[in-house]
Amino acid sequence: MSVTRRTLLTTAAGAAVAASASTSTAASAASLDASDQASVTRTLRQAADYAVAKLRAVAPGVTAFPVGTKFEKWTYSQNGDWVGGFWPGQLWLAYLHSGDEQFKTLALASADKLAPRQFDTGTHDLGFLFYPSWVTAWRLTGDDKWKAGAVQAAASLVKRYNPAGKFLRAWGALTDPKDAGRVIMDTMMNLDLLAFAGRQTGDPQYLEIAVAHAKTAQKNFVRPDGSTPHVFDFDPVTGAPIGPNTVQGYSPASCWSRGQAWGVYGFTTIHRRTGDQEFLTTARRLADFALSHLTADHVPVWDYLAPQAPNDVKDASAGVIMACGLLDLAEITHRPQYRDSALRILSAVSQTCLTTKSTRAEASVARCTRNRPAEDGIEVSLPYADYYLLEGILRVLDRRKVDRAVDLSSV
Repeated sequence: MSVTRRTLLTTAAGAAVAASASTSTAASAASLDASDQASVTRTLRQAADYAVAKLRAVAPGVTAFPVGTKFEKWTYSQNGDWVGGFWPGQLWLAYLHSGDEQFKTLALASADKLAPRQFDTGTHDLGFLFYPSWVTAWRLTGDDKWKAGAVQAAASLVKRYNPAGKFLRAWGALTDPKDAGRVIMDTMMNLDLLAFAGRQTGDPQYLEIAVAHAKTAQKNFVRPDGSTPHVFDFDPVTGAPIGPNTVQGYSPASCWSRGQAWGVYGFTTIHRRTGDQEFLTTARRLADFALSHLTADHVPVWDYLAPQAPNDVKDASAGVIMACGLLDLAEITHRPQYRDSALRILSAVSQTCLTTKSTRAEASVARCTRNRPAEDGIEVSLPYADYYLLEGILRVLDRRKVDRAVDLSSV
């Protein structure tokens, strides 16, 4: 069966739900033949072209930072919340895919609005904010303004490091005792900003802190089966581990799919920056668990271990984030099954989750879930889904373009 026919199975069809995890795993393990590869390439190119056309129509009217949709229209944050980097990041990727200078102009203007956040010590999300916006701006323009701002953001992030527990605190002002020992899987994606700052300044502290945090997460988050909780709590004074918890997952014992995707991508990236084989092993364990829990439609459920999984709402953003990590893993490990799985996920999202049938939608990717337990954003559009869809597709169509934007090199 070709990947095109296979990914046309949707959640609503029931056939995907009926497929067992083992059947899904077997399907993922089967290699794509030449005709499948050609079909995938066509599907992904069409999806990228659609995303760029959508941005061309919508972006000129956007003056703040999209955070999610309500009735298919973007809602906004003026300061970027934690997602501000993804809007200029999308524009940069659209510029690389299309060559349209308008996207470059819009990306620079959007990134510039994040300038005050480089001094923000109240969040761990500075990598999300500054890597796809300011680091990419520097890589594509050579203007040292952008590099200096990204390094300053990394210096702000370093202040959140707890040396007793060897972790970066996720949430809360540094003076607020609430959540002082709270660590979340998402932070793995903010570590590359520290690696960048270390390379640019020559200060080893940045990478040392990134590595220390990654080792703490590796030791405490990853269960024997390769699943992870969203949250792990520590005593903020002694650094002693307290135990798993969750905010966006179903429970401390479940596996929130987007957090798992952050882990796949994040551990692969810290391996690329360090050469540490244990980080690569961890990335593979997380990927193998997630792939074993994909149903035949290849769009992740919002939490792999929620009681109603896989018969539950989807999160396409978890799929496209993981696809980017899988493409990295395939290249590093020389295991084509990771690339094949990434192609199936990207194809599935492109065929069953885009907003192509809507005349009012302002985003490209639908069927994303922001925070299921809080009933906040259930199967909506999210800016990071649009960003990672484009990143994943460009990794397939022309890896050099993504390398220009975010640096896919390894030590």
